[in-house]
Amino acid sequence: MKYLKNSISILLLLLTATFSRAQDFEKDMDTTMYGRNKAVGKYAELRGIKMYYEVYGKGEPLLIIHGNTGSIKNFVYQIPFFAKNYQVIIADSRAQGKTIDHADSLSYEMISDDLNALLDHLKLKNVNVIGWSDGGIEGLLLAMNHPDKVKKLAVTGANLWPDSTAVDPFVYKMIMDVNIKGADSLKRMKNPTPEMKNQLKLMHLLSYEPHIKLEALKKITCPTLVIGGDHDVIVTKHTLAIAEAITKSYLWILPNSGHGTPIVYKDMFNQVVGDFFAKPFRKIDKYDRFR
Repeated sequence: MKYLKNSISILLLLLTATFSRAQDFEKDMDTTMYGRNKAVGKYAELRGIKMYYEVYGKGEPLLIIHGNTGSIKNFVYQIPFFAKNYQVIIADSRAQGKTIDHADSLSYEMISDDLNALLDHLKLKNVNVIGWSDGGIEGLLLAMNHPDKVKKLAVTGANLWPDSTAVDPFVYKMIMDVNIKGADSLKRMKNPTPEMKNQLKLMHLLSYEPHIKLEALKKITCPTLVIGGDHDVIVTKHTLAIAEAITKSYLWILPNSGHGTPIVYKDMFNQVVGDFFAKPFRKIDKYDRFR
């Protein structure tokens, strides 16, 4: 099981930032108050779990959703920026961070429904949403299945299905290898710990889901900013397909960028996403295409 734990740690580092910025990011996450702020941290009992969440700032509500095996502290660069103008709601998703879930099954739909239940718990009827990686998938599902809840949506590094047409072939093979070897290692253990089972459950989610059809994105009625790095772990044509399938969408592909857009390009990311939320959506067609 040591192989699985080490492999997951390396994989997460690769998924979240470039090597040149990863050390600073790790340090900032280790020292931040976000994700462990006793003054604002609360638990909401919903859908069979106790979901840990924190709220910062005032204004229009903004829900921020982290990626696989992540937590609130992954948005150490976004929370203080957006809390200046928004009421930022950010939670540890099911089976991640401080939100414990010992059930065997896990799906993106479950996590998305958890977040919808959290909004109901907070009596929030309409929110802006930012989702990164798996959080982007959950943001898409939230806007699809609960369209009344999402005012505007910004997703970065999201995919609709789990194969090498959506995920870079090298990355896809690496993830599958970790999952397969980890599952084999777990089977050979007499008494695997709940933590080990949880890690494998999250890797299984990453390896074998989601399963969203392009045409299903037509259910998304809110303005959506679809973001990706030009060398993201999600292939660019897949990110383009997501944007094209959503009726009211903008597409933003960052040059010289991988999967860690909210980290490596944090200032630019915050500014562009902030402008997207603040300005009315503009339909660009016919003569407007010349502007």
